[in-house]
Amino acid sequence: MLDFVKSRPIPLFLALISAAFYLSFGYDLDRSDFIKLSMLYAALFFLAYKILQISKRDFWLLAGFGLVFRLLLLLSIPNLSQDFYRFLWDGRLLLQGINPYLFTPDMFVENSGLYFEKATITMHQAEALYEGMGSLNAGHFSNYPPINQVFFAIAALISGKSILGAVIVLRIIMILADIGILYFGRKLLKALELNPHNIFWYFLNPFVILELTGNLHFEGVMLFFLIWSLYLLHNKNWFWAAILLGISISVKLIPLLFLPLFFRFFIKKGLFGKGFWTLKKFGWVTLATVLAAFAPFLSGQFVENFGATIGLWFQEFEFNASVHYVIRWISFKTVGWNLIETTGKILPAIVLLAVLLLSFFRKNTSLQQLITAMLFAISLYLLLSTTVHPWYIATPLLLSVFTKYKFPIVWSLMVMVSYSAYGNAGFQENLWLIAIEYTIVIGFAIWELCFRKKSNSEKEHFETATP
Repeated sequence: MLDFVKSRPIPLFLALISAAFYLSFGYDLDRSDFIKLSMLYAALFFLAYKILQISKRDFWLLAGFGLVFRLLLLLSIPNLSQDFYRFLWDGRLLLQGINPYLFTPDMFVENSGLYFEKATITMHQAEALYEGMGSLNAGHFSNYPPINQVFFAIAALISGKSILGAVIVLRIIMILADIGILYFGRKLLKALELNPHNIFWYFLNPFVILELTGNLHFEGVMLFFLIWSLYLLHNKNWFWAAILLGISISVKLIPLLFLPLFFRFFIKKGLFGKGFWTLKKFGWVTLATVLAAFAPFLSGQFVENFGATIGLWFQEFEFNASVHYVIRWISFKTVGWNLIETTGKILPAIVLLAVLLLSFFRKNTSLQQLITAMLFAISLYLLLSTTVHPWYIATPLLLSVFTKYKFPIVWSLMVMVSYSAYGNAGFQENLWLIAIEYTIVIGFAIWELCFRKKSNSEKEHFETATP
């Protein structure tokens, strides 16, 4: 042990400082204290960068650091997001055999006869969950897909009546998912002849540790199934790759955006050759998996409620947007009101058109080209969205480690300025900080796309440093 410490004094010292900062972030931080939040996060990001720089050949040391940092947050209650209260609420409902898509929490409060059975959850705890989730969550139907709901129910089943116990169960699920991403992500990088060290831009990134493990957002679970699927696809196991992609969609819907991009990957030559029929079977198996996951909840009321809730993210909710906020400013100046109901329909149509162009006119015949197309698609989707919560950036961040592009890493640093909206005086976004965030991110992306010195191969960038 002494030799181990003597051989790695600097990374261990940096990790010790990081551990102290993670403890402060997880157990002694209020979301409204933006100055403390931003300083801690900037320090953690810098320390992670230095650790990666110094220990780039020491896989087990970096993996150990990433795991320890996550375990330090195991007993903390999420302090940057209230969503986990709704997770626990939905899990309790499902455990009682109640379809969580058919009732809003407000309905339970308005009709006390619909409350949970006290054998599973006390009235006091139901009130604690209701108050914790906030009025926005309480007033809308659940929009979390069915595999997500299963994890919520598992947490409710194992934890009994303990809110902290349920948080711990969910956090263990998040940690296991990230370990899975580390395992399959590293294997996929090696298979693509890229530097396996790149996976630590995800696994050791404080953004991932704090937003996914710390605040219990399920992007990591969705990405685990996605990366596993891509690894199997590289090994030409399209059937299980399709099933895992369907499970990924059933955790978070966002991988649906990627389905058209598989067209050129499978169809490398003639349209009606072997690749076409494999593509067709791949698509059907993926969609069948999604349908099977949703099947226990399907009803006319479910379709109405779920569709209406998803629509809110495009036509009512606004947070940390980029292009939409520019359009909103122009609309206030010209017509005098917010055109979100119109732009909320047009912007998704533009994204769909762009994805189709990427699908049919970009050469996505190799897996790395396919992943790059996925990165472009999700990045454009987020830039044109009306709502971009910080944890959404996890998807482009992970995809980027398999490409030559670094702008999602910059985005994972800058996106935390969005928490400036949660001050002591209530919710109020600082549009100057949002403008700085997107100016830096978009500027860096444009530089990478247009002005960085061209190389002969996508493999000649940061991802191919000597392992």
